Amino acid sequence: MRLSLILPGLLAFVVALPAGAADTELASSLADQRELAVTIYNENLALVKDARRIKLERDDNRLAWRDVSARIRPETALLRNLSHPEGFWLIEQNFDFDLLTPQKLLDKYVGQEVRVIKTHPTTGAETQETAKVLATNSGTVLQFSDRIETGVPGRLAFKDVPATLRDRPTLVISLHSPAAAAQNLELSYLTGGLAWKADYIAELSPKDDKLDLNGWVTLTNTSGTRYQNAKLQLVAGDVNRVREENAFAQAPRQLLQAPAPAPKMAEESLFEYHLYTLDRPTTLADQQTKQVALLTASGVPVSKEFVLRGADYYYRSAYGELGQKMKVGVYVEFDNAGAKLGIPLPKGVVRVYKKDGAGNAQFVGEDRIDHTPKNEKVRLKLGEAFDVTADKKQTDFQKLGGFGKYNYVFESAYRIELKNAKNEAATVKIVEPLPGDWEILEESHPHQKEAANTSVWRVQVPANGKTVLTYRAKVRY
Repeated sequence: MRLSLILPGLLAFVVALPAGAADTELASSLADQRELAVTIYNENLALVKDARRIKLERDDNRLAWRDVSARIRPETALLRNLSHPEGFWLIEQNFDFDLLTPQKLLDKYVGQEVRVIKTHPTTGAETQETAKVLATNSGTVLQFSDRIETGVPGRLAFKDVPATLRDRPTLVISLHSPAAAAQNLELSYLTGGLAWKADYIAELSPKDDKLDLNGWVTLTNTSGTRYQNAKLQLVAGDVNRVREENAFAQAPRQLLQAPAPAPKMAEESLFEYHLYTLDRPTTLADQQTKQVALLTASGVPVSKEFVLRGADYYYRSAYGELGQKMKVGVYVEFDNAGAKLGIPLPKGVVRVYKKDGAGNAQFVGEDRIDHTPKNEKVRLKLGEAFDVTADKKQTDFQKLGGFGKYNYVFESAYRIELKNAKNEAATVKIVEPLPGDWEILEESHPHQKEAANTSVWRVQVPANGKTVLTYRAKVRY
């Protein structure tokens, strides 16, 4: 059934007034706004600083601060008087999370009368009756003068909207002002519903030895309000937060609008984090995503690597065949350094493309990076090689000692056949994690001990050919 009064569903935060406070409510809208700053952190958290010029009365005031975030964390709200801080104080802050919807409006009228408007299906004539709302639990119960009906037999008309229901997100504050004058006030608070993430697009050169890198920041606003001409800053880093035991109610979500591009950002250090500042004010519309350019670098030197990783379990027992046509991982690596890069990279997803023979860019893989300081390496796994494979088997296994819980000694031998169907040579990095106290007794190619439990071979495989690595290892527990 239709309701005659359809209002948008917005969350209202209401502050109750103590006895003696002013009865007249002063409403502040975006027309009073003089400055707005939004700092967005990782993990869906933002700091909003909303500065407005508002005419206050002397002594007690009841101020309705409209257009706050619908997902405000009310315990973090702080109102400051920048014009007359002496003699200015807050009296009380209480919050009501009633949401203005047709159903909530009907719930507020339980025990009160409404008008029921019916339209004749043939003539179109309208008739009206008065009914009392008895209940709205799992349906509506209406009491007419001569009967009780369930459901809504027509349109309902309400005489007004209860004071606790607002048409938009509103914070109502009871305060004391030292003077009757227009004053500069700043409301700051933490809120959910604002988030950002970094995304990177890289294009490899024809020889896979260089790449062009573009970084974007994607902003998402589902906070229930619009941030007009805001100074925008982003904090990259893992800020510690106390998890709430009970989550506050959230505003309803809608489909996001298409991304809107915006200018680049400047970077600076902030405590143990990094701060990125947009070079001009921007608008974050509610239920919208916006993309902001973060960095651009071309001709960044890059190296490509084929990696075959082993396991430590087969050094302790006999297994024989360990794998046929095993996949070899493909990695690319570059330094976040030099004139082309050398800035802290926020964590995000790097998507890599390469042009085909016709000059069309094709997607070749993606990987996620963590927050990366300058002068550190960025390593991306793009997938598994199609033309480079490996056949691996254990050719010998002996238990040389140890029959209790300790002093085990095992000796085993392996054969890894690397095949390359490409028209160019490839170098495969074979990484073997060896347990316990180990040593390589025999090998067809020299190894390197890269860590206490890791042996590495770098094996050259000719174009359209194959290379065999054999080795024997002894491990002790």
